[in-house]
Amino acid sequence: MATEQKISKGLAGVAADYTSVSTVGKAEAGLTYRGYPIEALAEFAEFEEVAFLLVRGHLPSMAELNAYHMELAKYRSLPAALCRTIEELPGTAHPMDVLRTACSVLGCIEPEASAADTAGISERLMACFSSVMCYWHHWTTSGKRISFNTNPGDNIATAFLKMLRDDGCEPDPLHVKVVNAAFILYAEHDFNASTFAARVVMSTKSDTYSSICAAIGALRGPLHGGANEAVMHLLEPFTEVEEGISAIRAMLAQKKLIMGFGHRIYKNGDPRNAVFKRLSKELSDRPEGKKVLYQISDQIETMMAAEKKMYPNADFFAASAYHQAGVPTHLFTPLFVVARTSGWAAHLLEQQDGNKIIRPTSVYRGPKPREFIKLAERSTSKL
Repeated sequence: MATEQKISKGLAGVAADYTSVSTVGKAEAGLTYRGYPIEALAEFAEFEEVAFLLVRGHLPSMAELNAYHMELAKYRSLPAALCRTIEELPGTAHPMDVLRTACSVLGCIEPEASAADTAGISERLMACFSSVMCYWHHWTTSGKRISFNTNPGDNIATAFLKMLRDDGCEPDPLHVKVVNAAFILYAEHDFNASTFAARVVMSTKSDTYSSICAAIGALRGPLHGGANEAVMHLLEPFTEVEEGISAIRAMLAQKKLIMGFGHRIYKNGDPRNAVFKRLSKELSDRPEGKKVLYQISDQIETMMAAEKKMYPNADFFAASAYHQAGVPTHLFTPLFVVARTSGWAAHLLEQQDGNKIIRPTSVYRGPKPREFIKLAERSTSKL
């Protein structure tokens, strides 16, 4: 009797290719981008440095970083045709659908000429996605057409906060620090679902826009990019620590999923969580900080570790950090797109080098071969 071929649900444990972009969950390295630990990058680097590292392969010199700022600032402007399209999208649309649509429309307005355009197109999208979400946000909430921040003196985190608030003021440096660190921490994560989706599309020799549209679609899912929003929706109603703990215990008793906990790779804790937790704590310690929100998050983390041996992933404390920095909850996942576009770009370039179409097989479990029955001879029962 033939042995049935072994399958791996969700491709768990399957190494699909080699990569030099990042290490994830390796005991000897932790999470690194091209060899650099994310803890050091989040503390000392600007997101633009990390994007340059991922897309172009090395950390930039001062001259290269200045030129990169100039280039990305120019890319934050949107063409009039894209603005008109955004204005046609309803305020009830999912923000990720808005970004996916903008990506597709821009692909029609500024089409890819060849595979050599992948890095430039990815950087164009990375820079303009924050403009897209802020333009749509203001248009659908107030009917206002905002101006785009193309000041090369502002990094993407600062430009986003300025366009989001549109109040003519400089954003709080700690708020900029939170968004910048989030961009770095979310920039890259090996063959995650959205990155793999992008690589699958690129492996067919499709274009960069199509690949990134596919990635956005994958990141939209609550089991991937939408978890930080789900965490905020979970925590926001609680006004006391005891209330939050009781609610989580009740959810566990009902065997409900607690968003923000657990990771397929990180079984003993996500290294990104510690960075987000420090930022959330720093914000909560301010007079205007959300101390109860942080305390509830902290106590839930302690309880889940002690009672369930489950640990937070990056999304758990990212939620309270974003919230305290004034980022609307529905824009949490779109900000993930801004960051991860740099990682997607690195993988698309890697896929193009020595490309082979990604085409796994399956184990068939359907009916055995049988004769076709003509329509007139079929009964009403299922065949």
